[in-house]
Amino acid sequence: MESITINGTLRQDVGTKTAKLLRREGNVPCVIYGGEENVHFYTPAASFRKLLYTPEAHLVIIEIEGKQYKAVIRDAQFHPVNDEVEHVDFYELIAGKPVTIEVPIKLLGNARGVRNGGRLKVNLRKLRVKATEENLPGFIEHNIEDVRIGESVRVKDISVSGYEIIDIPERAILTIQTSRNAVDEEEEEESTEEGAEASAEETASTEA
Repeated sequence: MESITINGTLRQDVGTKTAKLLRREGNVPCVIYGGEENVHFYTPAASFRKLLYTPEAHLVIIEIEGKQYKAVIRDAQFHPVNDEVEHVDFYELIAGKPVTIEVPIKLLGNARGVRNGGRLKVNLRKLRVKATEENLPGFIEHNIEDVRIGESVRVKDISVSGYEIIDIPERAILTIQTSRNAVDEEEEEESTEEGAEASAEETASTEA
């Protein structure tokens, strides 16, 4: 997992009125949980461009008035209309202590079912994982090239190493649905086999 450093300023007043004022000034109120005590601070909204609007999860180094905290994002709240970030919760990382975070899923390849005219329906774009700092993944990769029409990829199908996925094993991550233009995959296989046989016969005839 890659790290990104942001700078913050301690909040002296944690009331709602002060939080609104901070937002009007282009800042985001934040809290760090998980350590000896909760740390309330604020940071410019621009600090989250590479943290929240990215296909990867990151380790966050937070520098606040000479002190450094190592953390991960626990939760983020957005404005219901303009979608601007309004509040962010962090969880401080402690050596040897596992944490649970959401990690994006990165799908590799073009599914066979899609190549045959099916439609890819993605149900989950992130999974919750539990691990210590050194084993936290920035994203989870899964190859879907062999997934056919009517088949699904479930949480239990994801291979993991060094971390645990905290989600229902049978939950579908994606499904390849049939469509009006879908090709019958069994017919396609027969056609491919027949084509291969015909090609072999032509080759044998030419050589004779």
